[in-house]
Amino acid sequence: PRSVELSEFEFGLIVAWNAFSRWAVRCMAAAGHAELTITDVLLLHNLCHRARDKKLADIGFMLNYEDTHVVAYSLKKLVAAGLASTRKQGKEVFYSPTPAGEAAVEQYRAVREECLVKSLDTELNADIGELARLLRTMSGMYDQAARAATSL
Repeated sequence: PRSVELSEFEFGLIVAWNAFSRWAVRCMAAAGHAELTITDVLLLHNLCHRARDKKLADIGFMLNYEDTHVVAYSLKKLVAAGLASTRKQGKEVFYSPTPAGEAAVEQYRAVREECLVKSLDTELNADIGELARLLRTMSGMYDQAARAATSL
């Protein structure tokens, strides 16, 4: 009885994640890159964010990926596809988008604007900001609960 709302939230999160994943992959396919998985799409967007080179560990941390092998595999795919490049500085490897990667994200944005943003009404958009804050809060709670469950 104490967790009915939490169960509903978790079910909604599952359904929303699967819908978002499907959307992001299909949006990127419409932008000309049907070969990319959801992880590839998220990493490419992250590489373009704030126009600064990023390390694998920082990318994984930012996107909350625990398994760095998944991130490394996706980055290798993006490099092989010509959407990302690497630069060594000492022992560190930094990743950045190539001009083709930046163009892919720009095309994704255009498809997103046409297919998703145009149908978003202003009232709902304000609610989405509040929901984003709630999701960040819940993310912290789930991370803490995961640490607690590890020690059981």
